Formats: sequence, structure tokens, C-alpha cells
Amino acid sequence: MSAVVALRSRIPEDALTANVLGTERAGHGVQIRDDGLVLTIGYLVTEADSIFLVTASGQTLPAHLVAYDQETGFGLVQALGRLDAATVRIGQSADVGVGDPIVLVGHGGKSDCVSAEVIEKREFAGYWEYLLDDAIFTSPAHNNWGGTAALDAEGRLVGIGSLFVQEADSEGGTRRDANMVVPIDLLAPILDELLMYGRTRKAPRPWMGMLTVEHQVGLVVASTIEGSPAEAAELEVGDIVAEVDGEPVEALADMFRKVWSLGEAGVEIPLTVVRDGERLAVSIQSVDRNATLKSPQIH
Repeated sequence: MSAVVALRSRIPEDALTANVLGTERAGHGVQIRDDGLVLTIGYLVTEADSIFLVTASGQTLPAHLVAYDQETGFGLVQALGRLDAATVRIGQSADVGVGDPIVLVGHGGKSDCVSAEVIEKREFAGYWEYLLDDAIFTSPAHNNWGGTAALDAEGRLVGIGSLFVQEADSEGGTRRDANMVVPIDLLAPILDELLMYGRTRKAPRPWMGMLTVEHQVGLVVASTIEGSPAEAAELEVGDIVAEVDGEPVEALADMFRKVWSLGEAGVEIPLTVVRDGERLAVSIQSVDRNATLKSPQIH
């Protein structure tokens, strides 16, 4: 538990994510190396111009952003000094199964822990152009979930808390509060590149800046991000995305995969949308999402 630290960040008011995620963010992180490297969830630290970490003993240290990986959602920060914190053992999320116990640990020790169990492992698609193939869902939910350490029965780190969700029970009836946890197995293949370059070396995915939700009528545009390619293409709230490059789409995950299959960031994305009952052809000139974000400060 003492490996988990509180994390506070400040983001400039003119940052792209300021309107959506706020300019002051708070959550947790967990020390994964003895040199003060802390793993957290990326939305807490993206575009941050100041980051502070607080240990269980009350020590406060500044930190700087090392990397934010768009695909997994992981964020890495480096403490600017020696943290008075333990280093967590890394487990394997692939070994965690439905029904297994999980403890979600926040900063604050036992009073900030939730004893839970895995209720699902499945695909997760987020409306902000995000997709995990095998996300972990746990219940009951931690009420301050962002960046919590998900530990298995042996105290090993198997994931990082990301979201609060409501999941249907096994019979599809009553919904229960749950957390979505990003599996730790996604970190090892990219860690060295994140530490060296601040991002992976894979070609960046095309980004549209379109927030889309699944509805009974189809995939509905809920909003477009200011200054994004989707806004430039004049997509409107309420538009229903019917096709990507002439191929019909019905689910978020299907839409994202079809968009990403067209090529890397910069590729043109042809959509067919339904607006007021009429089918319209819309072309979005995608960009690299990282290029729209404020870069980390150099320390």
C-alpha cells in the first residue's frame, strides 16, 4: 500500500484537454521502480505543467511527465527526488480471471482501499477514440478510482484504475457500480520506448476529435473537440455515423478499427453520416492527437 502515492497536477487554461478534464486534477499513482518512476492513468497528467506526488508518510515532491500513451491510457511521471515509498511488485493481468479477488488501493492506506472482485474481462470502447481489447472490470467500485493500484491476492500490480462504470449483472438485469482497470500486461512491451522517447515508436493512429456514443438509433456524435479535424469537417451534434469508407458500422469498437485501418495519422477519413434523415458524405482530415497537446516541460 505504501507504494501508492497521491498525485496532483495543474494544466494550463489554454490546453486542449482543459475544458474536458479541467485544469486541476487529482488521483493516484504507484511507484514501479526504486528511482521514483510512478505509473498512473494518463488523463491525470496529460498537458500538465506541474505535478506533485504525496507519499503515505506525508512527503511531497514535484515530478515531471515522462510519457502518456494514447493507446493504453497509461501515464508515467518521474519524481524529482527520492520518494519515501515502497516499490510495487508487477504481476500479470493475463492470470487474473473472473471471480478473482482484487484490491483497489488509493493513497491513504487501508482507509482508501476497496476489496473487490473481477466481474468481467472484455473489450472496452471509449467515446474519446479509445479501445482496449481485454479490459478488467471490478466491483464494488472505488469512489476515487483514477490511478488506483489494482493488486491481486499476492499484492502484485495487475492494473491501473481508469473509470467508473455501471455493469449489468450476469442475467443482464440490475446494474452495479464498477471500475474499469487498464491491464498491466500492456505496459511491458512499450515501457522502454516510453522512457526513451515519451511515446511509442509505432505510427500514430489517425485522430478525428469526435466524441461518439452508442445509441439505439446508431453511433451518435455527442460533441466535437474545439479545433479538431471533426469540427473542421463541420460534423454536428446528433449526426449518426453510418459508414466508414463505405463500410457500415454499428458499434464504437468497429468504427475505431475501421478508421485506424485506413492508415496512420494524416490519412483522410471518409464518413457517411445521417443528418435530419438525409445521408451526407463527410471527409475528415485526421491528425496525430499528440501533436495537438501541450508538450511536457523540460526539467
